[in-house]
Amino acid sequence: MRSKPLGYVLAMMLFMAGGLEAQTLNVPVEAFTLPNGLRVTIHEDHGAPLVAVNLWYHVGSGREVAGRSGFAHLFEHMLFQGSAHVGVEKHFATVQEAGGTLNGSTNNDRTNYYDLVPSNFLETVLWLESDRMGFLLQALTQAKLDNQRDVVKNERRQNYENRPYGMVPIRLGELLYPEDHPYHWPTIGYPADLSAASVDDVKQFFTQWYHPSNASLVIAGDVNPDEAKRLVTKYFGDLPAGPVVPPYAAKPVTFADDVRDVIEDRVTLPQISVAWHTMPLWAPDDAVCDVAAEIIAQGKSSRLYQRLVYREQTAQTVAAFQSSRELAGVFQINVQAREGTSLVKMEAAIMEELSRLAREGPSDEELTRAKNGAEARGVYQLQTLLGKADRMNSYVTFRGKPDCFNEELENVRKVTAADVQRVLRAYMTRPHVILSVVPTGHKELAASAAPAPPGSAP
Repeated sequence: MRSKPLGYVLAMMLFMAGGLEAQTLNVPVEAFTLPNGLRVTIHEDHGAPLVAVNLWYHVGSGREVAGRSGFAHLFEHMLFQGSAHVGVEKHFATVQEAGGTLNGSTNNDRTNYYDLVPSNFLETVLWLESDRMGFLLQALTQAKLDNQRDVVKNERRQNYENRPYGMVPIRLGELLYPEDHPYHWPTIGYPADLSAASVDDVKQFFTQWYHPSNASLVIAGDVNPDEAKRLVTKYFGDLPAGPVVPPYAAKPVTFADDVRDVIEDRVTLPQISVAWHTMPLWAPDDAVCDVAAEIIAQGKSSRLYQRLVYREQTAQTVAAFQSSRELAGVFQINVQAREGTSLVKMEAAIMEELSRLAREGPSDEELTRAKNGAEARGVYQLQTLLGKADRMNSYVTFRGKPDCFNEELENVRKVTAADVQRVLRAYMTRPHVILSVVPTGHKELAASAAPAPPGSAP
């Protein structure tokens, strides 16, 4: 599930009480839009003398084109390399010398940058963020591009190519989506595409996407809203709006048959990942999939953990989750088997438990526990200013308004046992992707059977 605020005490209340249907979250916000299109949200919280500045650009790897993958993530790096009035690495140095922290991240649908500083440094951070939004290209050089291109390539080697099971997310995207789909290529990009990127390519990408009318800014913490508005207007108000952003869309993907693949890796334990196409972020059944994932393989009380890890002792770990993105969603189950165990057994167990849940539905205890778990995961994020700011920016970007905390809570609270059954029957009966990771030289451990789908006879 995505997330909600008020701190640790409220989080624990929601988690332990299980049925506090009347409990709501009160997160005061003020929102306005500058004439250039920058959407701004201010959340006043004087609990600590800190302020979080969170800036989202509505561009991720899904906005790239084939042959130029990795641009959005490359820009996450490039924006820390200095702008017209801020030297190389000076953004980091300025924030850290003030006692603050900062970073950025990129996914399929957005790129974000965030700073957490003592509240008297708010103006400094807004100046830093506005300078790289408005004046990055004046400081862009071939040397900077070459340097960060090498950094990104090394990050790919470290986090994907040389990490056990690291190629799973990349290969799953390639199997789940056709080559022209925005989610086919990885956010980290392909090495050949990164090598081919020119300064002109980078400038064009920045001009297209990094501007006020494609961005949203959240300021959360120990601030005076009127003063925050004045500072935002001062530093961002005169930046040009930027070009019109083209529509973001993709056709739904369906399979005629199951798609299977095997990765041989330098690992000891075989692992299976099973993935189904589901609904996009904020679709009506998105929260139902969150709850279903909790029941199937989230935590030690989940069905697959109890069966495979505890009783049969054939698996080392299990996990399930609904990956909700702007254009499409994926319901994924991962099982890491014990050494030497065939993944045929793991796949069969996954399908049997899905079938049983679709046919019989969850018990009242399972449903309550799963909803509490999904709800608590969301609330926990909001213990921090950065967590609240990021959640508000997600709402602004994907819902058009900053305060959807209680709407998101209610989407989980209203899930019924019949909803879980209906979604499993509707989506998890469809052809899907089965990806096996096996120790090098042991393809015989890969999943190759075709178990019965959910809802069929046991």
